[in-house]
Amino acid sequence: MQLKLRGSFNLDKVYTKVYALSVDDMHFRGMQWDRGNRAKCQKHGVTIAEIDYLFQNDPGIAPDIDHSQEESRFFAIGKTREGRSVFVVFTIRGDAIRPISARYMHLKEVARYEKEAPHS
Repeated sequence: MQLKLRGSFNLDKVYTKVYALSVDDMHFRGMQWDRGNRAKCQKHGVTIAEIDYLFQNDPGIAPDIDHSQEESRFFAIGKTREGRSVFVVFTIRGDAIRPISARYMHLKEVARYEKEAPHS
């Protein structure tokens, strides 16, 4: 799995600092799941399969510097196979992506993301 960090996002009340990242050669062996993060990610109805799909389909990614002092956190924004917009907070542990939480995006956030997201 290759993870590309791209773009800058300013989603109202979700992320207010704008940073641009460019990392082209980060490779990961997959996702790191356990009982804790699986339950937290599914709390809002997002499935493990939807999170996996999001990371395999070029999500928008930016650092989440306001929410962790112990480890680097990021958020990913993308679409499910069915076209629903998803917001996932994650960290990188070793050579794996560890999702921390996930939720479907609100319509206002989706509209803002569609407006600001860099398009390939």
